[in-house]
Amino acid sequence: MSRLVLIDGSSYLYRAFHALPPLTGPDGSPTGALFGIVNMLRATLKENPDYTAFVVDASGPTFRDALYPDYKANRPPMPDELRAQVEPMMRIVEALGFPILRVPGVEADDVIGTLALQAHAAGIPVTISTGDKDFAQLVRPGITLTNTMTGSVTDEAGVVEKFGVRPDQVVDLLALMGDTVDNVPGVDKCGPKTAAKWLAQYDSLEGVIAHAADIGGKIGENLRAALGRLPLNQALVTIKTDVPLEQAPQQLKLRPRDVDALRELYARYGFNAALRELEGGAPASSAKAGGRPAPAVAEETAPDPSLSAPGEYECVTTREALSAWVQRLLAADLVAFDTETDSLDPLRANLVGLSFAVEPGKACYIPVGHDYPGAPAQLPRDEVLDALRPVLGDAARRKLGQHGKYDIHVLRRHGVDVLGYAEDTMLESFVFNAGGLRHDMDTLARKYLGYETIKYEDVAGKGAKQIPFSSVALDDATRYAAEDADVTLRLHRVLSAKLAAEPSLEKVYRDIEMPLVPVLARMEAAGVLVDVAELRRQSADLGRRMLAAQQRAHEIAGRAFNLDSPKQLGALLFDELKLPALVKTPTGAPSTNEEALEAIADQHELPRLILEYRGLAKLRNTYTDKLPEMVNPDTGRLHTSYHQAGAATGRLSSNDPNLQNIPIRTEDGRRIRTAFIAPPGRRIVACDYSQIELRIMAHLSEDAGLLRAFESGQDVHKATAAEVFGVPLDQVSGDQRRAAKAINFGLMYGMSAWGLARQLGIGRGEAQDYIALYFARYPGVRDFMERVRQQAREQGYVETVFGRRLQLNEINSRNQAQRAGAERAAINAPMQGTAADIIKRAMVSVDEWVQAHRARATMLLQVHDELVFEAEAGFVDTLVAEVRSRMESAANLRVALVVDVGVGENWDQAH
Repeated sequence: MSRLVLIDGSSYLYRAFHALPPLTGPDGSPTGALFGIVNMLRATLKENPDYTAFVVDASGPTFRDALYPDYKANRPPMPDELRAQVEPMMRIVEALGFPILRVPGVEADDVIGTLALQAHAAGIPVTISTGDKDFAQLVRPGITLTNTMTGSVTDEAGVVEKFGVRPDQVVDLLALMGDTVDNVPGVDKCGPKTAAKWLAQYDSLEGVIAHAADIGGKIGENLRAALGRLPLNQALVTIKTDVPLEQAPQQLKLRPRDVDALRELYARYGFNAALRELEGGAPASSAKAGGRPAPAVAEETAPDPSLSAPGEYECVTTREALSAWVQRLLAADLVAFDTETDSLDPLRANLVGLSFAVEPGKACYIPVGHDYPGAPAQLPRDEVLDALRPVLGDAARRKLGQHGKYDIHVLRRHGVDVLGYAEDTMLESFVFNAGGLRHDMDTLARKYLGYETIKYEDVAGKGAKQIPFSSVALDDATRYAAEDADVTLRLHRVLSAKLAAEPSLEKVYRDIEMPLVPVLARMEAAGVLVDVAELRRQSADLGRRMLAAQQRAHEIAGRAFNLDSPKQLGALLFDELKLPALVKTPTGAPSTNEEALEAIADQHELPRLILEYRGLAKLRNTYTDKLPEMVNPDTGRLHTSYHQAGAATGRLSSNDPNLQNIPIRTEDGRRIRTAFIAPPGRRIVACDYSQIELRIMAHLSEDAGLLRAFESGQDVHKATAAEVFGVPLDQVSGDQRRAAKAINFGLMYGMSAWGLARQLGIGRGEAQDYIALYFARYPGVRDFMERVRQQAREQGYVETVFGRRLQLNEINSRNQAQRAGAERAAINAPMQGTAADIIKRAMVSVDEWVQAHRARATMLLQVHDELVFEAEAGFVDTLVAEVRSRMESAANLRVALVVDVGVGENWDQAH
């Protein structure tokens, strides 16, 4: 008998993305979700369906958005790594010969539901390939669900077993429960068991509504409070089965596959098993008994069995065992270590235990702080640390960690300075492939070892029931903690070999990233002094101005409204005041974000007032209210945390608090910096690279005009203006310099003529003329940009001056927007990445000198191209001379690096 297979492509794409490891292809492009889809499609083809279709959501709003404007409103945007896989997915689906259906105005569910019932009416058995629970409402004799990710098949009995209701009751079950993913609010505290119990008793949603008064307790009150929205819920979760379609089920036949296209795609994305199958080799997948397709499995090179086998772990609670392990550590070439604590803040965390490994598969855990009732006796913490000090404190003994800066802080807090920190698997992964995947241990173990680690929640629980690690039973704690050290060592075996095969990347790791770890640890531990009273004064002032802005906004509107409500604001601006909605949300609704308000700020006073209010609120909520609460009570200082493995370009980021985004172009932003102060008798010193990315552009492009401008010590923006506008240097106007500055910086970030026109407030044609003049005067810049684009297309990545790579997965995308974005990144990344490398090199050099004078000066902060110090007043001149020299010699470029210096009693004065 003929059979129809309908594939829920949109659902599977997301499920494969979250279920499978973050795999990458030979060019570094993300392929995890794509791999899952390909295996699922190949498994489907093995079953030889008579009719089939791959159904995906169309872009734009659907009829459900009209019913309920907040439908799916809380869904986050598609992750960039997933978005990059959509276009290749569609190309592979098409090359395999699957009909692709995408119908505007409805969801993929509705298209599948319509086809399923049409085929059912024609007597054609239907299999819906999906993992979405909503499709259970369609199940009946002749319509089943299959999940190729798990190999499960769901028929009518399966729906009852899984949901506790009949298929025809599933819609009502979903209406009562609600759906957080789609932002459909159900009955508060009503889960699947409660909803199923009501439906068993009253049969339908209508029956539940009719008997709502009979249901007692708090849950009954919640039901009665939700009665008004339940019919809407029912409409939102009901799959539409009467969508007008151009094709009937019997027309959905597979086309002949495009072997050449598949060969190119499989090779490009590293799908070797699929490629072998295509070329007539061994089949890549087989069906399970009963015709169920095999679940998709990650197509990775088989890991070394010795690196993926279970480990043998020892819990050290006696002096004899501790002594034996210390001797083993002293004899090892490399020691992997990790700490367990009671806090995520390393500067306030208490040590609970330590773990060590010196060979794969064998590790120990030394507990020192488990205090649950009945906990076995443990060695005293200080005794353990004293025994380990010859290992941890010896610079000649190489140590290895995973994000080891945290552990360095913890041990320093407990009186042990870790020296000889030589390897870090997080940084190895980051340098090897900065943008390919996350760099946490669990992700790396899954990708490189095929090893599934024990999660913290497995031993400590989660949510409100989570216990501190000090309360975890020693057997569980040993299994979890010792594994951390063991897996870190295993990962190093794999990642160090990968870096060794790429000498330029290994040099970045060895010469830049690893030497920076102890530097950042010292800066974080030093912290910065803040004037809490000054911040509170600023908060009060910002609050008064916010209130004044709110009152003025109410006067203009002629009524009170919530300035923080996008919905109320949108209704006021676009429905009542009839202002043009120039910027739309992804669903097509008028946007009230900053860009949208800026676009209409010249047409009415209210948008500008809202922007002012939001700016004040952001400063207050992010800085003046929050920073005083983050001062460490033990040190009286503010301690940020720097991240080396955050930005793919290599730039450092900071958080808790983020001190790199304090506004400097506004008076209010600069006022916040006045609260960052030096103690009596000391000064704040700020050393900032001048126009470093422009200087790097001059170096990379070798443009004669740009080099000449820097070599002569001219104001480079003024010199650019003189070149572009053809006027003498001393006759350049302020507007011309401003335009030249916008061009200089804009081109580095890939700014288009439209973007430049918007920034300068001129016509697009005029902006295009400016850019043409610029390239005519600086042809080397134009040639460099084209050269970089071409190299990126050929290599799939770009490099900094020092060899750091940025993978560009979408550089050859058929999607014009994705390709253009990758081209902009290709031009900018070498400059931004080189600037990041330079300041990191400078920090290592400066720290080496500062350590010899640490009683007189301290390096406190790194903010993009700026280093901030605290120094004795009488030592400032010496510090400035040495720091300037070391920063300016951190790279040997064709143009000199220049460092601007400021000194003051607070950070603002030092600018």
